[in-house]
Amino acid sequence: MKTIAVLIAMFLGALMNAQTEKSGNITASVSNISNADGEVLFAMYTEDTFMKRQPEFVAKSDIVNGKATAVFENVPEGVYAIVVLHDKNKNGKMDFGPGGMPQENYGTSNNSMIYGPPNWGDSKFDFDGSSMEMDIRF
Repeated sequence: MKTIAVLIAMFLGALMNAQTEKSGNITASVSNISNADGEVLFAMYTEDTFMKRQPEFVAKSDIVNGKATAVFENVPEGVYAIVVLHDKNKNGKMDFGPGGMPQENYGTSNNSMIYGPPNWGDSKFDFDGSSMEMDIRF
């Protein structure tokens, strides 16, 4: 009988925990794209994966009238950062010139304009699990 009571308590606890986790959609747009070559790649990271491992969410978008949009669906509440790349030649990565300078435009959430690679502190944002829209600039 004790075992059944413990199993029921565990089930109810798991059920209550599942109901409290909120998830929603994040719509990210880039509206200052200089040309329609290629596509725009979107990657959304947590602090643990930022620029080190595969992002939690990825998307890509065609460029229509100088704008690209991606929707990340069913995103749990948490802290994230989005990195966006104008992949002009559709090779799936950023291209660099001989001096190491990027040859393709990029941007991050919070529109931090820094020289060098994106960093977590300037790019992170809190997501409350409802819905969010953001415009990212190159």
